Amino acid sequence: MAALTSGRNTPRREPDVESHPMRGGATIYVGALVMIDAAGWAGPGATSATLKAVGRAEDTRMSVANGDRHIRVRRGVFRWGNSDGADAITRADIGNPAYAVDDQTLAKTSNGGARSAAGIIRDVDAQGVWIAI
Repeated sequence: MAALTSGRNTPRREPDVESHPMRGGATIYVGALVMIDAAGWAGPGATSATLKAVGRAEDTRMSVANGDRHIRVRRGVFRWGNSDGADAITRADIGNPAYAVDDQTLAKTSNGGARSAAGIIRDVDAQGVWIAI
């Protein structure tokens, strides 16, 4: 594509909101951590080494076949559930990555590479862990 020689109306998206095609058979609930797999299909957060976090679900959607539905997600800083035991996230972990256990729970470690990073820890309180996605 060549450089502009006149003005143009550059398309834009709503800040921090995206839409991703869903993986067949996936159910994503509003408020869930949404992650995409290696093929680019969205599904609920889960323990897997190959997923990438894309945001929080803005809707509840169920998909039958790859790409038959899209899920709207929002990026930002959200509070999720904290893991327990040795994988519980503490204030000392602020600034470190948090790792997905499921679509609403985060852990301090990748469990030997079995979990994907979900975002950066921004705060920890009695209700959970705040991460930036």
